[in-house]
Amino acid sequence: MKSKETLINRKILYSVKGNVRCIGSEGEAYGIMPVSEALTKAQNSGYDLVLISDAKVPVVKIMDYSKYKYQQNKMKKEARKKQKKIDVKEIKLTAKIAQNDINYKVKHAIEFLQADKHVRFKVFLRGREMANPSIANPVIATVKDMIEGYAVIEKGPALEGRNIVMYTTPAKDIDKEPIKDMAQYLKEKSMKGGKLSAENENEQRGS
Repeated sequence: MKSKETLINRKILYSVKGNVRCIGSEGEAYGIMPVSEALTKAQNSGYDLVLISDAKVPVVKIMDYSKYKYQQNKMKKEARKKQKKIDVKEIKLTAKIAQNDINYKVKHAIEFLQADKHVRFKVFLRGREMANPSIANPVIATVKDMIEGYAVIEKGPALEGRNIVMYTTPAKDIDKEPIKDMAQYLKEKSMKGGKLSAENENEQRGS
């Protein structure tokens, strides 16, 4: 959406009919006067007349508009610099990835989340797998269960090109305690009522 144009000098004459409330360059209250008189005051002082409020009686201010605009842009740039930069880490998987490899990758994903980073999971679809993207569902389901309590799913999973993509952010009350043994973590999670499939549990026992 385009920001509203700031009216200055003669542009105010074309937009505002009647009187305006005029403020001087040092904050002086000149009171209510015809807009033409306010413009003359600004010109005589070597400054611009700027419409700062489109109220019932419009408010105008005498100022150096170029300097004002420069300062405003400078403040915006500084505010953008102060904004927290979002660090997004990417975890790449495949539809036929082994459970041990999922464990390794998800362990790193959880470490990223614990470090207040965002994590994008991507399940790459090879060759004919593109004809049946749902082949990636078991992997996505396993990952979802493994990161439960550590992440919030903000977007997806959805097909993007040749990848099923799921975007996650750290959970509000994320546990910062490092997971030392992923197999043990999954075993405990399963005992607590986790949703990992029996097939994955068997694979864990066999690893």
